[in-house]
Amino acid sequence: METLNGLKRTHYCGDLRESNINEEVVLMGWVQKKRNLGGLVFVDLRDRSGLCQIIFDTDINAEAFAKAEKLGSEYVVAVKGKVAERSSKNPNMPTGDIEVFATELKILNKSETPPIYIKDDDNVSEELRLKYRYLDLRKPSMQKNLMLRSRVAGIVRNYLTENNFCEIETPFLIKPTPEGARDYLVPSRVNEGKFYALPQSPQLFKQLLMVSGMDRYFQIVKCFRDEDLRADRQPEFTQIDCEMSFVEEEDVRAIMEKMIQRIFKEVLNVEVTLPLPVMPYSEAMERYGSDKPDTRFGYELTNISDIVANCGFGVFANATKKGMSVRGINVEGQSEAISKKQLSKIEDHAKTYKAKGLAWMRIGANREVTSPIAKFFTEEEMTAILDRMNAKEGDLLLFVADKDSVVFDALGQVRLEVARRLGLLNNNEYKMLWVTEFPLFEEDEETGRFIAKHHPFTSPIDEDLDKLESKDKASLRAKAYDIVINGYEVGGGSVRIFNSDVQKRMFSALGLSEEEAYEKFGFLLDAFKYGTPPHAGIAFGLDRLIMILAGTTNIKDVIAFPKNQSAVCPMTNAPAVADEEQLKELSIRVELEDKE
Repeated sequence: METLNGLKRTHYCGDLRESNINEEVVLMGWVQKKRNLGGLVFVDLRDRSGLCQIIFDTDINAEAFAKAEKLGSEYVVAVKGKVAERSSKNPNMPTGDIEVFATELKILNKSETPPIYIKDDDNVSEELRLKYRYLDLRKPSMQKNLMLRSRVAGIVRNYLTENNFCEIETPFLIKPTPEGARDYLVPSRVNEGKFYALPQSPQLFKQLLMVSGMDRYFQIVKCFRDEDLRADRQPEFTQIDCEMSFVEEEDVRAIMEKMIQRIFKEVLNVEVTLPLPVMPYSEAMERYGSDKPDTRFGYELTNISDIVANCGFGVFANATKKGMSVRGINVEGQSEAISKKQLSKIEDHAKTYKAKGLAWMRIGANREVTSPIAKFFTEEEMTAILDRMNAKEGDLLLFVADKDSVVFDALGQVRLEVARRLGLLNNNEYKMLWVTEFPLFEEDEETGRFIAKHHPFTSPIDEDLDKLESKDKASLRAKAYDIVINGYEVGGGSVRIFNSDVQKRMFSALGLSEEEAYEKFGFLLDAFKYGTPPHAGIAFGLDRLIMILAGTTNIKDVIAFPKNQSAVCPMTNAPAVADEEQLKELSIRVELEDKE
């Protein structure tokens, strides 16, 4: 193998154009493809900027030609040559108007045959892609995603710095806290028997920075949550974390939506009209069955509980008698587009969200209804249902009956599944809004006790503050806000509690005694005694934002080295069994329970 020996790259492969014709250039990269035509060897040379065609001609340099004949896929080379106009131009390549006639070739490294093809349309399993991630990342689409991520991070830093935010790092080794998802724990060797936690977010520290008088803080920071994974979630993820002093909710929304506006303009040349729409949580749930509604299409939920309360269809009638609800969506004009087989699959999808079933009605000419449940309704009831659903010929009505939480979740997901099947989700269209006035508390289904919907430092809205000690905790609203893009929660934040008395009342409402609160959050409560400004903040999921900008639905496509669905890295085999000597130093003995 050869060395560079002073040879310097002059251009990236994908940057050469007609303006470079007759220039002598030095390119370096990987061999994408080689074609030997006898006296000529054609090589497509690739780096992160793209491809360039190199021609090795025995009449120009016989030594370089002989070496080129030995090139294989993914060999690493340096090429010196002269740029010429391409005889047969390729309009599908940015460099398709030119080619480089090589005068010198250095083979810097050979390559074995890669286990995966280095091309975007390689239909290889995700597990294999993650195992050979360093090869997968050579693909143009993957490199484009990582460069997009880098660019967005730069835009964010510039924007926030321009707006007087100070970038400050907060600790990774922190105290375990009882709220939110499970912590990743880190044993301390020097403090035997004690553990650090990796931060689920820098929440407490950014509030302490406001107590410290830093006024405006941000960082682009790794966070960690030990929770079950899904397509858009990873155990370690990156937040754009921000906090501001002497502000209210509207101030945070205004400055942050301008940041989003700048990102979309600079990255996609998409104009985002401000201010963004604002929708209360209760309205979002009633209309879309979701607190992160995708508003690119309709099919909004309609409540027909009052109409079917005494109908002959037991599923509907019994649900209303138990204080539950019956709601439906109108898939307008698509009755013929969704077959009975597809309906069955959509029903299965609803059942994964705890729905017991999915009732349906097809609307024909003169609003004639075809449905296995049509016979259970009187003519008056059916007319009222159709009127309420604004049904007309060619429509398909879908219904779920259950408690509100199940109806919203299942029907909200059915709405999305139908839109996916009908091809209504255009990744080049961006619908954004703020969802506000979230519940302050939510009931834990396992324990029956109320927990914080977001976190215990979120302020109740002013008119609900007096109800903090009431039993009707489900009705309390928070000064919390999420920014939603195309059905994804991209960022979420809140106005924080800054008064120590109110914070103590919040802990009490969550069932924490004063002693427990001080044991877990004493440092924050102590800090609040010394003059805390009103403050509020927000955290954006950088990975999810990049996923939307990149036009993919898989968050792994925008993370350099992600984990699989089992939170395992197939490339490094992390997590792994710890060495006995390491465990001994930590005074830890591992005993695994038999789960059978």
